[in-house]
Amino acid sequence: MPLYGYARVSTRDQDLALQLNELTAAGCAKVFKEKASGARSDRPELAKVIGRLEPGDVLVVTRLDRLARSVRDLLNILERFGQDDIGFVSLREKHIDTTSAGGRLVLNIMASIAEFERELIAARMAEGRQRAMDNGVKFGPPFKLDAFQKREALARIKAGESQSLIARTYGVDRATISRLQKRAAAS
Repeated sequence: MPLYGYARVSTRDQDLALQLNELTAAGCAKVFKEKASGARSDRPELAKVIGRLEPGDVLVVTRLDRLARSVRDLLNILERFGQDDIGFVSLREKHIDTTSAGGRLVLNIMASIAEFERELIAARMAEGRQRAMDNGVKFGPPFKLDAFQKREALARIKAGESQSLIARTYGVDRATISRLQKRAAAS
């Protein structure tokens, strides 16, 4: 099983030498290296090594933070590796090794915790939105018509004018007039 290394530092002032030495000592045939922030999603060397990996290959990094920006990012990458039968090893985090049953177990536990965390965050966000709406906060962009224009547009609809004509008069999309009409009918 061929081993490929990936080394990354965040700034131009940092040195890749230590990572390169560790990856070479671990038996990596080729090491892809780059100087780019981990926050960037466009890391060309990472894309290159991932594109080169074939079933049975193993990607090796010195530390998890060299590969992924977050737990979710890591799990997404490793899920893709699992689907493609590609292994992953982190030299510092010895328990992160998808080529062993124990390493896969640890990753499944991490995935479950990340999913639980996402659900908690979603629930807190929904509660926060509901509290805001209860306090009168309106979400979305502001309505394009002022109160006078809304009353006038509704009167014109009632008089039988088309939504398209009314929309052109106010310089808005027909959907704006349609939403106005639906909101008026609902209240």
